[in-house]
Amino acid sequence: MYNLVVDIGNTFSKMAVFSGRELLEFKTAVAVTPAEVLPWLTTYPIANAIVSSVAEEPAELRIFLEKNCKYWRFSSELDGGVRNLYKTPSTLGLDRYAAVVGAYALNPGANSLVIDAGTCITYDFINREGAYYGGSISPGIRMRLKAMNTFTGRLPLIDFDPDFNKDYGDDTAGAMLSGVANGVVYEAIGFIQQYEQKWPGLQVILCGGDFNFFDRQLKSSIFAGNVKVEPHLVLIGLNEVIHHNEQIF
Repeated sequence: MYNLVVDIGNTFSKMAVFSGRELLEFKTAVAVTPAEVLPWLTTYPIANAIVSSVAEEPAELRIFLEKNCKYWRFSSELDGGVRNLYKTPSTLGLDRYAAVVGAYALNPGANSLVIDAGTCITYDFINREGAYYGGSISPGIRMRLKAMNTFTGRLPLIDFDPDFNKDYGDDTAGAMLSGVANGVVYEAIGFIQQYEQKWPGLQVILCGGDFNFFDRQLKSSIFAGNVKVEPHLVLIGLNEVIHHNEQIF
């Protein structure tokens, strides 16, 4: 069974084709249009397509997919094979839900903490029984830098340097980078420690646009053996939703 998976985000979109649970092809795009996905539909016998979007998905894309395969509009109401115990599921970010579905599919029987380092940094935990209660949302790296410029009179707007590895800055830009770079790392380590104390053997999965920065920093910590990277975690979760609901229906 071939599935087309689309994740429409805040700044760019991700698309992938799966054969069963194997990811065959992946690409990113500024906008997802029928023209973007048509080559895959002509190459593969796509049976299902699922779209997750931070906003309403483009109507043109939905109509096109409905004509060519079974179409799934991803929502927190779709069963992903986990127990979603979030008190306000209608407000749950779809990328967060898809990520924990993906984490449970990759680590069944394990306690997992997903760190999604994107526009915001999210921390979401799912236990070994597949119960998801919620998580934490924190400003992302560039959001923190932009906030310092926006809400102060003299701090400049600077670009993030992913290679920054100093304990402190010896000028203003360096001090800002130190505060942000070290701050997000200490934050992540703090969350991992908190969960590890309650659930020993915790598995940490990194995804999101800044996963490489977090991977380098956390791999030099005491948690190195518990951290792995899966940049396609959200897409894996979306594909898993198709598999789970196909079995139900």
